[in-house]
Amino acid sequence: MQLDPDTGIAKTIHAQLPPPVGERARRSGNNRILLAALLGCDVLAAMIGWSITWWISQSTVNGPAFVYMLTSIIVFLAFRQRLYVTRACAVRTVELALIGRVSFRTGLVAGLVLWQSDSIAPLQITVLGTTITFAAIAILRGAYRSVLMAARRDGKYRRPVVVVGTDGVGADLVSHIGRNPAFGYEVLGVVGNHDSYRVNGIEVPYLGVVANTVELALLTGANGAIVSAGAAPTVEINKIIRDLLATGLHVQVTPGLRGFAHRRVTTHDIAYEPLLYLEPAQLSSAQTAVKRAIDMVVAPIVLLAAAPVFVAIAIAIKATSRGPVFFKQTRVGYRARTFTIYKFRTMVDHAEQLSAALEEKNLRDGPLFKMDSDPRVTKVGKVLRATSLDELPQLLNVIFGTMALVGPRPALDSEVTEFDDELLRRFSVRPGMTGLWQLEARDDPSFDAYRRLDIFYVENWSLSLDTAIIIGTIADVIVRSTRGALGASVAN
Repeated sequence: MQLDPDTGIAKTIHAQLPPPVGERARRSGNNRILLAALLGCDVLAAMIGWSITWWISQSTVNGPAFVYMLTSIIVFLAFRQRLYVTRACAVRTVELALIGRVSFRTGLVAGLVLWQSDSIAPLQITVLGTTITFAAIAILRGAYRSVLMAARRDGKYRRPVVVVGTDGVGADLVSHIGRNPAFGYEVLGVVGNHDSYRVNGIEVPYLGVVANTVELALLTGANGAIVSAGAAPTVEINKIIRDLLATGLHVQVTPGLRGFAHRRVTTHDIAYEPLLYLEPAQLSSAQTAVKRAIDMVVAPIVLLAAAPVFVAIAIAIKATSRGPVFFKQTRVGYRARTFTIYKFRTMVDHAEQLSAALEEKNLRDGPLFKMDSDPRVTKVGKVLRATSLDELPQLLNVIFGTMALVGPRPALDSEVTEFDDELLRRFSVRPGMTGLWQLEARDDPSFDAYRRLDIFYVENWSLSLDTAIIIGTIADVIVRSTRGALGASVAN
């Protein structure tokens, strides 16, 4: 790599031109499409929630006017709460909190209207409507997020950025973004010290030195920069950040922290100099008790409601393949104790005996195993896996106390032998039917993602995070089931 001696810019960059006007217009058009889609989700959810409420309330108030008014209020409040600004609701728990605030305030207006119209039980109806609307908005937004993340994995709707820093933090950041394209960033290149760039093996283009960050960002067509705080001396970094902001580019700064949830990081200052204050990881015994209580209430209710589905699945499994209805396997759970996990059988009866022959087709690294078009999976099993219905029997594990609704993935004993001491901390909580890794990175072949998300969950667990994971899982299952159904119909 050669640098221009006068500008400090990599010579290969001189051959590049800023994106043409048409390209910038396309990006702007994509942003409008995404905003319109998200707005449509909120409008649809609000109309569903409050239409049901009006119908149940037997109110004399004009139905269409009532629904349109409340839908307009929700959209207005959503804009006021910045629910259409990516950085304001990138974290699921933050987004849910904002949705809850919007739903509650809209519910107050709805309750007043229902009370003045002499509706039956206006308070109870208002609570019901607020709850339904909150759930509808959260689930539809979750479905939108799932579809968007899938599109981003395919290279669409990504934000082009440059990374400032070729040090270890910058290198890790580039690698992290590359492994997680679904979160919407595309690194066009890095600026910093060229020797560090080469030593750290960074796999995106080297653009030039830090002093030329603004010119390089504009030249490559980036609309933002992610700055490693240690990329250059403090005075130079501060100047670069101010210059980037002055040109209208988005700026994010990483101090190199990993594994800290946003709620544990607060800003603090000493004589107007900003610092980050980090709260210690604290697993509240009260929240743990509430989590277990929720498991014991929800699991039996879902199990009872799903009884007809259980029967239908059992019949389908027995009618299409030989072997038992349920698949049982020993897993390692809470406090490293082994237990028997229950699932609907999705493979041929002798699947485990065939696993050794398929090891070379494993798509994951580390101790995990997954392959495309696994020949052991039955036709019914493919449907059950696509819809996650094969995991319904784990509700029995939740009731027995060996699992929770939300937690790390239940590990096999053969996998645990390869876990390091830090990852073994995952056994301080019960494994879950769904979890952060299952939701965010189930298709990621990297064992590092599995390790990172499990450790993050253990250190940053909260009821709000569990709620976000459950709602996200429901939305993700809806999207995957819909795609599976559409794919089957196209194939037929």
